[in-house]
Amino acid sequence: MLENLQRDLRLPPFLWNILLGFAAVISGLIIKYLVSVILRFTSRKVTNYSFVRSVLNRLGTPVSYFLPVLIFDIVLPFMELGRKPMAVLSKAVEISLIVSFGFMLTGLVKVFEDYITHTYDLKKEDNLRERKMRTQLQFVRKLAISTIMILTLCAVLLSFDNLRKIGAGLLTGVGVGGIIVGFAAQRSLSNFLAGMQIAFTQPIRIDDVLVVEGEWGRVEEITLTYVVLGIWDQRKLILPINYFIEKPFQNWTRTGSAILGTAFLYLDYTAPVDLLREEFERLLKDQPLWDKRVKALQVTNITEQTVEIRMLVSANSSGKAFDLRCYLREKMLAFIQEHHAYCLPRKRAILEGGERPLIANQG
Repeated sequence: MLENLQRDLRLPPFLWNILLGFAAVISGLIIKYLVSVILRFTSRKVTNYSFVRSVLNRLGTPVSYFLPVLIFDIVLPFMELGRKPMAVLSKAVEISLIVSFGFMLTGLVKVFEDYITHTYDLKKEDNLRERKMRTQLQFVRKLAISTIMILTLCAVLLSFDNLRKIGAGLLTGVGVGGIIVGFAAQRSLSNFLAGMQIAFTQPIRIDDVLVVEGEWGRVEEITLTYVVLGIWDQRKLILPINYFIEKPFQNWTRTGSAILGTAFLYLDYTAPVDLLREEFERLLKDQPLWDKRVKALQVTNITEQTVEIRMLVSANSSGKAFDLRCYLREKMLAFIQEHHAYCLPRKRAILEGGERPLIANQG
């Protein structure tokens, strides 16, 4: 058909080639635009996550490159070119197809990531299952994209005959090369293997609450070689990933987000424990931070000067537990100051030669 069209138009070869290439590129862009319009029309009423919108966002640009190159490759045999220019142009189109196809595969991985991210939302109160999936997803995504990039580069290199021969020769020495690289990158390889172990055994997960090196924070990112911990005061603690294989640390959300919290009061021996327990229970009764699982006020220690009173409470998350502990300290202190100020800590001393004890407020 194209040959008949060229014969009818009687165009010079260079002008025919330009027209054919231009038509191929425009056709690819038009097809991509029409598909985009149809997909947008089907998802226009969706306000939050949409699989179609994710496809458009992640694959729109890669398809914009792939389709014109693909159609250009289809019409390439109909161009009037010499053997050498045709070989060069064919090779350029082949490499462009490989690269754009790899770009599309990367976009597909991101579409899958968007779907899993939407399905397993971390905003839930008890999000253990979601954190498991998101931790594995992060590792698999990075591994898949890295593999696609490496395979794309290999496909481009192997498309050249000379490099294919070199590659065949290199395969014979891959054993020795692997040993050399293994020794040279031993630390990096151990981190990579530790990353695989963490992704699937999951001693830590995305959004886990950890205490590491004396710092409290949440896991924000797990890469192939390191972990980023967001500290409560907005600092970032970055640790090599094999740290979590080799050293002990605290994971407050290993099996769930619910946690127990404690708050202590240090009072005089005259403290009315029963009255304090009544006030403690009254404060918790309608407190939304408390999950109604555990509550206890007990005398846990007696020193030579004070009585230690522990308030034990439960909450759905470590953040709520912290706020609840602060709330109880503030309200119990206000209650003691207003109604039982006499039981604040005191120091007692007897003057030598005196008959009556001298009582003085501590501090």
